[in-house]
Amino acid sequence: MRKIISNLKGDKAIWAVVALLALFSFLPVYSASSNPAYLYSDGSTLPFLLKHFAHLLLGFAILYGVHRIPYFYFRGLSIIAMPVVIILLLITLSQGTTIEGANASRWIRVPFVGVTFQTSTLAAVVLMTYVARYLSRIKDIKVTFKETLLPLWLPVFLVLALILPANFSTTAIIFAMVVILVFIGGYPLRYLAIILGIGLLSVFLFIGFAKLSNISSLTVKVNTWENRITNYIDNTDTEADYQITKAKIAIASGGITGLGPGKSVQKNFLPQSTSDFIYAIIVEEFGILGALFLLLLYLLLLFRLVIVVYKCSTFFGKLLVVGIGLPIIFQALINMAVAVELFPVTGQTLPLISSGGTSIWMTCLALGMILSVSAKREVELKEDKEENPLDILSQTI
Repeated sequence: MRKIISNLKGDKAIWAVVALLALFSFLPVYSASSNPAYLYSDGSTLPFLLKHFAHLLLGFAILYGVHRIPYFYFRGLSIIAMPVVIILLLITLSQGTTIEGANASRWIRVPFVGVTFQTSTLAAVVLMTYVARYLSRIKDIKVTFKETLLPLWLPVFLVLALILPANFSTTAIIFAMVVILVFIGGYPLRYLAIILGIGLLSVFLFIGFAKLSNISSLTVKVNTWENRITNYIDNTDTEADYQITKAKIAIASGGITGLGPGKSVQKNFLPQSTSDFIYAIIVEEFGILGALFLLLLYLLLLFRLVIVVYKCSTFFGKLLVVGIGLPIIFQALINMAVAVELFPVTGQTLPLISSGGTSIWMTCLALGMILSVSAKREVELKEDKEENPLDILSQTI
């Protein structure tokens, strides 16, 4: 065990939080799997537990492998990965796969393996890395708005436009994270205000196009967005509000200490009980104490991210940690807020807790990059330019 721990580089507190979240996830996933087990299989929850274990195992393999890579390599890799991500998003949008009745055009099926993959989560990590790279390049350079349109905002809006038709909440979160990152990176506020206006105008234009067009999939999707927001504002008890109603019943049943592991009742009625609404099941089984414990783990992770940013010696490293670390915390808070009806239904999972391979893998990828920054294994770029072709590429594009 000591040998394994000695090979783990970077912030040990982050490693500990990630390990605790992963270990804790087995109890609610195993318990909440009873509903999909009876709906989609022979009623046994063991295959769901083994599948979750396999997802976490591969996720930690990604985490370990990535954290051993010096983080400055991610500068060049983000440029190479950006066109790949755009191609994958195009394929997903045209050939998306529906998973257990979920909305189409979010997943693609990997050939010969049979594994489904949600490309928007990979796109988010790559895009945030790309933006961090660009902002670090112009740190000491005065640029005009026109000069940033092609190298910065064209890739951002292209990625968002390819995600928007299938997943509005993910698009909104990515855009918000990009805005926060460029603000922290020192992008001029007057330029940022223009981008915010363009973003809002683009959403309104898309909604208008969806309503006027005869494309049924877009019309249904836009109506779903409107219904979720309307139900949240009006607090109406309709069929569309079914998930929130069941989640509130689960939370109210939990009390201080909960009903006990595996004793949830609402897991048999709550759709997406192992993913989008797993926090409600956790509160029902482990009570407010368990819910607060989970919240404190994410807040501790946020605190350690701040420490990593503070200790990092390069501007790119600081922006990278903020860009790929903050969305993990933001997604966790949104998932919890939805369960307690502080936020409209978004479909966002609880990082490292909810079932789902893509979410776990991409969270581990981001955490691996953060741990690479915290490991302080960077090399001075001036000494490395001639030896690192990826970094040369990132400096010239």
